[in-house]
Amino acid sequence: MEKMKAFICNKYGPPEVLQLQEVEKPVPKDNEVLINVHATTVHIGDTKLRSFKPGLGPFRDFFFKPMMRIMIGFTGPRKKILGMELAGDIEAVGKDVKLFKKGDPVFASTEMRFGGYAEYCCLPEDGFMAIKPTNMSYEEAATFPNGAITAMLLLRKANIKSGQKVLLNGASGSLGTFGVQLAKHFGAEVIGVCSTANLELVKSLGADKVIDYTQDDFSQKGETYDVIVDTIGNISASRVKRSLKKDGVHLSALTTSIKLKAVDLISLRDIIEAGHLKTVIDRRYPFEQMVEAHRYVDKGHKKGNVVITVSQKK
Repeated sequence: MEKMKAFICNKYGPPEVLQLQEVEKPVPKDNEVLINVHATTVHIGDTKLRSFKPGLGPFRDFFFKPMMRIMIGFTGPRKKILGMELAGDIEAVGKDVKLFKKGDPVFASTEMRFGGYAEYCCLPEDGFMAIKPTNMSYEEAATFPNGAITAMLLLRKANIKSGQKVLLNGASGSLGTFGVQLAKHFGAEVIGVCSTANLELVKSLGADKVIDYTQDDFSQKGETYDVIVDTIGNISASRVKRSLKKDGVHLSALTTSIKLKAVDLISLRDIIEAGHLKTVIDRRYPFEQMVEAHRYVDKGHKKGNVVITVSQKK
């Protein structure tokens, strides 16, 4: 069997539990494609799974952790290779694959299959995958399949309309930076909430107004909003009630159910290729520095996305 390099997570814990190893290179099933992974990301979902910290708050975490062990593994994740986002080239296709061919450049979310922290990854052709945007590098494209699509689907779920006032809490993270741009693209007046260090970044993405949460509480300013999108999940119900218009919509990224469909990724690609959406990359790391990248994301201060270059395009 051919071998490949991958980061393995055999147990829950700090970034150091990720170990670079040689493992068997996967072989695509009849309905799968084999992707030569050029780039992946350190997604917040990867860090939460690695550390076994759901991040829903103390009360919810207490009840959710037993379910989490049943779903994903008791002492460590059943899916040993983490990585929820990737971009790369298709190296081989199963005999039943019709949508893609060898050599296609793609970007994808691996969802709960994970597998992005490896030189190669197999995904079903009908999974959350599409041809990569032509105006993006692999490193840039890898940042879109989770944060950007979640932002787009949350805004759609809110039935956002031109002229509405939209408040985005956590506007400088991956989901937030995409959300600011997409809300502007849909014609909304956008108010971003972030820390002092990120005010200029959020303004540069098109926010009409930025609130520094270290200085002001948006819910105490007497303003109301048509839509409140909480990308962090730390806005209390009382603060939402004070700040939401009578028929307003509040959505939390941590508790809102969203179904990912490839057609939505294609729709997102069209927005990207039209020049209406860009990525914010905070830091880039080579594949071998995966542990250092996780340490950085664990600090909780990343701006936008953290990218891992797995292999250079040949």
